[in-house]
Amino acid sequence: MDKFTRLEGVAAPFLRQNVDTDMIIPMARLVGTTREDIEGFGFELFRFNKDGSEKPDFVLNQPAWRGAPILLAGENFGCGSSREAAVWALWGMGIRAVIAPSFGDIFYNNCFQNGLLPVELPIGEIETLAEEMRAAPGNARVTVDLERQVVVSPRGRELPFKVEANRRDALLQGLDDIGVTMTHQDKIEAWQARDRAARPWVWLRA
Repeated sequence: MDKFTRLEGVAAPFLRQNVDTDMIIPMARLVGTTREDIEGFGFELFRFNKDGSEKPDFVLNQPAWRGAPILLAGENFGCGSSREAAVWALWGMGIRAVIAPSFGDIFYNNCFQNGLLPVELPIGEIETLAEEMRAAPGNARVTVDLERQVVVSPRGRELPFKVEANRRDALLQGLDDIGVTMTHQDKIEAWQARDRAARPWVWLRA
């Protein structure tokens, strides 16, 4: 998993509330099992007409915001079903951080397992960020600094955010839960050795 330390880039304003995982990646596209199978279908319902042409009014189709690595979102972003592919779809679009007032719980957890940082800020701060971005479309930059736990607006305002220490540390090192577990491999092997000596019958193969 890629490390997340500090990200600077365009932040696309998409402040619609209750964007659920089906809006992020439709169920019909969940026919594969890898990220590559999902890439290209993020926000499909918003991005494309039925004939496959782009909808020009969708923010991420507009030249100023296309390819933005940061998304400014509304309340309860990522609610709905538990599909991890919603995070994969955003990743496939180049989005590495989402700033929203609140997130769906499972989506929020899935972000940390896939190297995408969810940042919670008050809606008023996000609306101000969006205004600053719209004042210079495609040119203004937002910085998301995980080490310092601040978002820096285009005008230099520093907005602190909270994230659990263990999740922060894992993202900084590029580790998902399995990766974190493997950092304790020596302790795991030591426990296995002790247990094998104390209860050898447990370790017999069937």
